Amino acid sequence: MRYRTIGADPATRREVSVLSLGAMLFGSATDEATSYAILDRYVEAGGTFIDTSDNYAFWVDGGQGGQSEELLGRWRRSRGVGAEIVIATKLGARPLAPGTSYLDNAEGLSAKVIRESAERSRERLGVERLDLLYAHIEDRTVPLQETVEGFAELVAEGTVGLLGASNHRAWRVERARSLAAAAGLPGYEVLQYHRSYLPNRTDLVSDLDPDGEPGGVSGDLLSYLRAEPELTLVAYSPLLKGALTRADKPLSSAYDLPSAPRRLAALREVAGQSGATVNQVVLAWLLGGELPSIPLVGASSVAQLEESLAAVDLELTAEQRHRLDTTW
Repeated sequence: MRYRTIGADPATRREVSVLSLGAMLFGSATDEATSYAILDRYVEAGGTFIDTSDNYAFWVDGGQGGQSEELLGRWRRSRGVGAEIVIATKLGARPLAPGTSYLDNAEGLSAKVIRESAERSRERLGVERLDLLYAHIEDRTVPLQETVEGFAELVAEGTVGLLGASNHRAWRVERARSLAAAAGLPGYEVLQYHRSYLPNRTDLVSDLDPDGEPGGVSGDLLSYLRAEPELTLVAYSPLLKGALTRADKPLSSAYDLPSAPRRLAALREVAGQSGATVNQVVLAWLLGGELPSIPLVGASSVAQLEESLAAVDLELTAEQRHRLDTTW
């Protein structure tokens, strides 16, 4: 395993593994025994960066979520896991009532919700401090200053370490960070967005935003990250839920771009040259690029996790990376 540091402040920054493990379906669609086996193998391989959310996975049983955090709490206690494992969680998108969703009844990002939701997450996870806490989705019904101050209060109290944002417009991230900087408060340092080798259309109307999909890495966000190298990008769903390699999982219309067939062909060519799988090439491309990302991978079996773990040691040649980067 390899490692990198996220965050700038010595009081909150953490060293984490360059491959993050997503626990979205642990405790719900993925049963406890399998979840434990995946977590155990990840840690055995040197993994130290686990991702969850307070709303995972409400859609499985029509509830409000919390199953993933609860399972991670039980796993931590049963294995004696301490601060050596960084667990990131999110708030803001938990349904306020069973049978609803973040689209029609999200908890939001008021100061009250931030405090109460963070406390519930700490209890479920069994930790005194949340290592990294994300604003999961935007909440434009609440003044951004209130959200910024709400997160900062928890950092000041020591119950939260690093702050992050996911599925936000780049301008909203910048505005929040500017407000925090002007007030001398901690701001977002980790950004979690969808990124894979195949670009996805961010112009399509989404459930979250009529102006397009805010959760995908856009040109605006990439430009922002280049200008702010202290920020960390965590790339979720890099393997497109198996669609890169499985005929039974076709690509969605979001990836229906003229470049898609050519980029898929480039992936297969590089995979054949390097003796790796297509999925491993995608992860290696994200890990070692000019703008390196931390891939956030899911797994429903230890075998799936093993494939992703092997990508950490895959070194693409300059020629292979050039082939991948310039294919459009």
